[in-house]
Amino acid sequence: MLSSTRRLLPSASALTSNSCSIASRATSMMFSRGMTILSKESAEEFKKENYNARMAKTRRPVSPHVTIYSFPICALASITTRVTGCALSFGAAGLGALEIIGGNGAALSLMSDIGNSGLVLSSGAKFAVAFPIVYHYLGGLRHLVWDNAPEMLTNMDVEKTSYGLIGASVLVSGVGLVV
Repeated sequence: MLSSTRRLLPSASALTSNSCSIASRATSMMFSRGMTILSKESAEEFKKENYNARMAKTRRPVSPHVTIYSFPICALASITTRVTGCALSFGAAGLGALEIIGGNGAALSLMSDIGNSGLVLSSGAKFAVAFPIVYHYLGGLRHLVWDNAPEMLTNMDVEKTSYGLIGASVLVSGVGLVV
């Protein structure tokens, strides 16, 4: 029993050579990787440094940098859907508040005044109201189709429908200017 235990345990010279090789590997890894180990003092200095100063020391830009990054059309379409939803909510709340504060017919009077104020202002106001309604509605229909037909939710199809959504919204809202 004792002899089998001795065979499983390494000799002292093997332990020394293994620990040296482990130490040399750890030392070479530490120098080659450039690890940062923060002490309490260096952590305090790190907190005091400005982010831009730290990035300048590393000579790396912030990634993705806002001046060179272009959003994909799918992201822009999603952001626009959210913005138009918020605009519709604030517009409805504003009209409701105007009606409450101004009395019965105040919102109708404001819309009538804007409509009679000239072609440029009335057309801009029509488009500012029509575009969020049309865009948000068509965006909702697009999501309804995706919910019922998930096979249409591929990267290429999402990109195509994003262009279609923007184009159709501008077209329908533009038709609203003529009417």
